[in-house]
Amino acid sequence: MLKVTDLVVSYGGIEALKGISFEVEQGQIVTLIGANGAGKSTTLRTISGLVPPKDGRIYFEGRDITDLNTQKIVETGIAMVPEGRRVFANLTVLENLRIGAYLRKDKDAIEEDINYVYDLFPRLKERSWQLAGTLSGGEQQMLAVGRAVMTRPKLIMMDEPSLGLAPLVVKDIFKIIQTLKDTGMTVLLIEQNANAALHACDYAYVMETGRITTSGTGEELLASEAIQEAYLGKTSKS
Repeated sequence: MLKVTDLVVSYGGIEALKGISFEVEQGQIVTLIGANGAGKSTTLRTISGLVPPKDGRIYFEGRDITDLNTQKIVETGIAMVPEGRRVFANLTVLENLRIGAYLRKDKDAIEEDINYVYDLFPRLKERSWQLAGTLSGGEQQMLAVGRAVMTRPKLIMMDEPSLGLAPLVVKDIFKIIQTLKDTGMTVLLIEQNANAALHACDYAYVMETGRITTSGTGEELLASEAIQEAYLGKTSKS
């Protein structure tokens, strides 16, 4: 579904991505794991059209989307749940969801999708008229996911969805990611909680300083001693 080839991104004179290539198969959960500064967020921002690449190409469903602007990329069927949630704090839950559908004209289907999001996240329905800025961190993350779902994406990209959340809420978020997959969506996930991400994903890529150094199924990487040592805290070097 998504193919990234030889992607290079520079900030000033610093190369944040040094020619990475990877693929995301339709219907899978694919995760990028790595330490802070590895280039994970830059990868998602580049796919989204927020950061221009210096070199390399991005293909979505066989179409070259490298040079499209962000709105056009959303129209192709890619949505992003940004790091830090970034809900519109002074708008209600319902208003935030409607903003997610701003490119759509199908009013009846929009109402159906709002109800679908409420089915996914009953707490959002209870708080539909509450200002988003007054929600808990977990509820804001649910709202950020719901807002992305309102674009009717084929591929949903998530940047650190568990960041700063309590362990029980993190479990809920990963259940929702699995539910999205079960409903036919493809998920590209960036997550510092490598253990949770590898348990949830079909395939994973490990990023280090702008390069992809390892890849494999979630099970394969969970079983790797090198990955356990570097990311899962299984040795004294954690």
